[in-house]
Amino acid sequence: MNYQRGSGLLLHVTSLPSPFGIGDLGPEAINFIDQLAAGRQHYWQILPLNPTDPAYDNSPYLSSSAFAINPWLISPQLLQKQGLLEEADLTDQPAFPDEYVDFPVVITYKKLLFKKAFAAWRGKKDVRYTDFASENADWLDEYSLFVALKERFDEEAWSEWPVKFRDRDAKTLQQAQKELSDEIHFAKFLQYQAYQQWKDIKAYANQKGVQIFGDLPIYVDFDSSDVWLHPGQFKLDESKRPYVVSGVPPDYFSATGQRWGNPIYDWEAMAQDGYAWWIGRIRQNLKLFDLVRIDHFRGLVAYWEVPATEPTAIHGRWVEVPIYDFFAQLNKAVPKMNVVAEDLGIITDDVRHALKTLNMPGMKVLLFAFNDNLEGNPYLPHNYEENCIVYTGTHDNNTACGWFRVDASQHEKDNLARYANHEIHEGNVHWRLMELAQRSRAAIAIIPVQDLLGLDERARMNRPGTDSGNWRWRLAPQRLTADALAGIAGLTQETGRG
Repeated sequence: MNYQRGSGLLLHVTSLPSPFGIGDLGPEAINFIDQLAAGRQHYWQILPLNPTDPAYDNSPYLSSSAFAINPWLISPQLLQKQGLLEEADLTDQPAFPDEYVDFPVVITYKKLLFKKAFAAWRGKKDVRYTDFASENADWLDEYSLFVALKERFDEEAWSEWPVKFRDRDAKTLQQAQKELSDEIHFAKFLQYQAYQQWKDIKAYANQKGVQIFGDLPIYVDFDSSDVWLHPGQFKLDESKRPYVVSGVPPDYFSATGQRWGNPIYDWEAMAQDGYAWWIGRIRQNLKLFDLVRIDHFRGLVAYWEVPATEPTAIHGRWVEVPIYDFFAQLNKAVPKMNVVAEDLGIITDDVRHALKTLNMPGMKVLLFAFNDNLEGNPYLPHNYEENCIVYTGTHDNNTACGWFRVDASQHEKDNLARYANHEIHEGNVHWRLMELAQRSRAAIAIIPVQDLLGLDERARMNRPGTDSGNWRWRLAPQRLTADALAGIAGLTQETGRG
């Protein structure tokens, strides 16, 4: 699929300014959309919206549900507008830092706040809630029960629950639904609020000419409602534990590869019901977003399978996926799919063939472009096809300035200077890379907000291969200035993107 020439900014919702310790779906999200429009940007790219877990450093790529929205993104201000909270509820809060998320403090604070809002909402007639619960019952009912059971069993993984709960004994679960009705109702309330607030955000963005660019992790977390509900669709042993797990072999990011540890899909089992779970997931994401990036797309062509007993991802193997049958079924069920492939890492001929056959845009990252010569590197702009998306860097990279300060070799710095035909230094590297991205043939250019502002490595969002201290960075209030927006607006107009 070919996309209209344009550009946008990458900023996850949690990174928005907010008086409540974490970016949310309230006034600052609306303000950011206004800033995108002022900067002539037509795309807002975010990371996955799914719930996060402190056990996994609150990574948006390891979630308890492939369908639910992270409840910590709910705006208290919008709950107050509904009459569910008092103004005093919003002023009695901890002293949150402006430039990072303190997840434990945020979660404790917001959970108490949301329970108060839930108590005020219960018993009210709410037709929109009834409609939401009915339309989303296929995942919402089981997810809400899962959340309630997790709390009952002290957050233990579902595989450690008593056998009748682990194996979903019907009578046992019926009894649990009665006993945990309050907790289940609370979980549904949070999803209702999150979905309604997001729906309003997306509608406002579209009205302003901004499309929401979402992100779909290829894998789900083992300790998720999806695996608990559909264990036969994953490679699990008799005790319902993974005997093989996901990862990638050694690459640019890690000499030992990355052992992600997610359960792996049993594609033969999935084919038997026409890939129903995947189709439902894609359908849901295309309701939430205008276009969707499929993270680690190459795992839909062939995936790296690591024995669960291995401590690293080195000793794995490639296993093929029936990608053409899968997409044939997917295209029948969801005929208009605006999807983008994250095709970074080890990309082989079969992946390139799949992208070309499916006419799917891939990604180009400029921070990868200058480590070889200035001719054949596929990340250099003169080698791009139009049907791709270019980034200065992604959430997995250092910022442009951080890369130049900390990571780039002298060879890379020299190559960049020659290619840009400019002297490059710490103060201008972000702008030179932005120029290369915007001037390229790529249909869409995406700039992380950190690069627009020229921030250094302290503003990095994630360090692949590490399991703590990530996903916390936030944009401080007033940091995105009118001058920065004017600069990107001028470059966007000059390069025919806005």
